[in-house]
Amino acid sequence: MDAICQRLSVVVMALVLAAITWGSSDALGQEKPAAPAPPAAPAPPAASTPAPAPAYDIWTTKRLTGDWGGTRTDLENQGISFSALLGTMTQFNFRGGLNTHNACDVAGRAFYVLELDFQKMKLIDGGSFFVRAVSNWNNGIQADVGSLTPPFWAAGSSGDQWIELDKYWYRQRLWDDRVEFRLGKLQNISDLFDKNVYAENYLNQFMNRALNHNMAMPYTKGIGAFGKVWPVDWLYFQMAAMDPDTINTHNRHGTGGFDTAFHDDCRFRGFWEAGILPKHLGVTLPGNYRLGCWYDPVTKRVYGNNLGGLLTDRFETGDVGYYFSADQMVWKENEDAKDKQGLGVFARYGWADEELNRIEHFWSLGASYQGLIPQRNADVLAFGMAQSILSGDLREFVNARADRETVYELYYAFEVTPWCTVSPDFQVITNPGASKDARDAIVGGVRVKLSF
Repeated sequence: MDAICQRLSVVVMALVLAAITWGSSDALGQEKPAAPAPPAAPAPPAASTPAPAPAYDIWTTKRLTGDWGGTRTDLENQGISFSALLGTMTQFNFRGGLNTHNACDVAGRAFYVLELDFQKMKLIDGGSFFVRAVSNWNNGIQADVGSLTPPFWAAGSSGDQWIELDKYWYRQRLWDDRVEFRLGKLQNISDLFDKNVYAENYLNQFMNRALNHNMAMPYTKGIGAFGKVWPVDWLYFQMAAMDPDTINTHNRHGTGGFDTAFHDDCRFRGFWEAGILPKHLGVTLPGNYRLGCWYDPVTKRVYGNNLGGLLTDRFETGDVGYYFSADQMVWKENEDAKDKQGLGVFARYGWADEELNRIEHFWSLGASYQGLIPQRNADVLAFGMAQSILSGDLREFVNARADRETVYELYYAFEVTPWCTVSPDFQVITNPGASKDARDAIVGGVRVKLSF
């Protein structure tokens, strides 16, 4: 029995050894597994492709013609900007004034603007060029109302159905924009002097000229030079000299003013202004306060008593005046610095020599609220009043019935789309033409502004 067990043990061990030997030989016969491949080098980044231009949406685009498939933005990034703007006004003289029969008109003005930013073009740091052409049509209803100022400033203010090289200038900014110079055909009001956040633009704000600039200040557009300096963030000083001879036909209709600026008498109208921005002094809400004066070298007739024609008229050269302008936001809906929703107020005053100027005193004031109606954040409701008081000498020696003209205006600017704004407007003009004998006028209309 023991022998049998020993023989079985030998057989089992032999089988085990054979199995081990077979497994080892099989393993040795296999190829050594290949070493794992090194990680593949990262693929080079794909060439960046510009993001596609956003799809055109007529309800959200800022301009009716859109972005031209991205071309407009590309040009602006390279320093070339073109824009076109159309403003029309349908107005009626409902009551009073000189005439109400067919006293309605559809008048307007179109602007074509080209701007070149030489800094973006990498040509001149701080340099740029601006040029604007303008075309007008129809004369508005000022003749029907008989007022000193047009109920819609653009209508009849500078011609009918022609295109004018309206403004152009080269601008140079230096030292982080603390110094600025302009040379070219300039406009004193709205662009440079007597500016006002709430009352300076007849296409966006008030329509009557009396609520867009100071009527005691001579409106000037011509060849000139302008300079401005900001010694500190809250204070600026500026001045300009401009050719006042705009009655010249060539000067107004295409030659840009060279026919008078550099010929005949050397007469340039001077303007000086200082401004304060309280926001940089710790005031929470934005505001602007301006004080300025002007000098006019144009020879003017003196208002005086000529004893029924027995004395010859007198003329003087060298007229002066001064003005004040302020705008201040008094309540803001939120703390977003870019959001303009809230209530703002404005005021103006101007004085001119009563011997030489038809208007001796002028003042205006008003208020403007953006975003008054919920969900209508871009709409504006505004009310203003302005009064032009005629010269004391004119009233004493020329026309005893002359007095003052007062304008009351209410408008609501409704933004239909970012490129289209419709503004119903209502005006009451008392003593049109500053005459005590005139009938108070009631004027209404609708303005449409389109941005292309």
